[in-house]
Amino acid sequence: MQVCRTISQLQRALAALPRPLGFVPTMGYLHEGHLSLVRQARAENASVAVSIFVNPTQFGPQEDLARYPRDLARDRKLLAEAAVDLLFAPEAEEMYPPGFATWVEVKGLSEHLEGAFRPGHFRGVATVVTKLLNLFRPERAYFGEKDAQQLAIVRRLAADLNLGCTIVGLPTVREADGLALSSRNVYLSPEERQRAPLLYRSLKAGYDLWRQGERRTARIIDEVRRTLQAESKAFRVDYIALVDEETFQEMEFVERPARLLIAARLGRTRLIDNLPLK
Repeated sequence: MQVCRTISQLQRALAALPRPLGFVPTMGYLHEGHLSLVRQARAENASVAVSIFVNPTQFGPQEDLARYPRDLARDRKLLAEAAVDLLFAPEAEEMYPPGFATWVEVKGLSEHLEGAFRPGHFRGVATVVTKLLNLFRPERAYFGEKDAQQLAIVRRLAADLNLGCTIVGLPTVREADGLALSSRNVYLSPEERQRAPLLYRSLKAGYDLWRQGERRTARIIDEVRRTLQAESKAFRVDYIALVDEETFQEMEFVERPARLLIAARLGRTRLIDNLPLK
């Protein structure tokens, strides 16, 4: 596996890779969710490239940029074992050199839910993803559905900016008890880790109600909230929402493919999860 730390190194390495190219952008501290994307990319492309970059522009001033988990040596070993051809692991100054002044924003999709609770987050995401897709020019790029709003934004920007890349979304990978895999799960104390799967069970309660024929959004959301609060008072809910799968606009009735979302804080850790209703 070739490792590049600068854009010039990356461009030389990309020129030698067979096409089609599958690309998996990450912030590192890899887990099975990331590796599932890598395996899918390996199965569908002649070459596979991964980026590891803790993108500072998607973190707010009170967020966890400084303490975000990092272990590049471990990540390199995992990617080499997964037969990745190329790893790009730049420093922040390489991606945002002095004088950098251009930003990408996806209107409508970016301004509510995660966008409301993390102002500026999606501007940072959209900008760095656009830069990476322009650098790699992959035929396919792979993202997990756990960050469902982010995935919708990436699909929109790739289409709007004619980036010539198919955006592939893959299902959330979970622990045996249902907790969605996330690099931030390492923040959870042992007691919090025991409680964390309740987030998924609460979503599942709303999903089960929908499967039974309920189509009223308010009733489904009430079921999620009731299940969460009945079992634990430890969670502080940011939002529970039921949205159109493509536009991420909230709906009164579930009449087309939709997604049930939740974001909540458990101690110092903010967790997000979702389930598709389709």
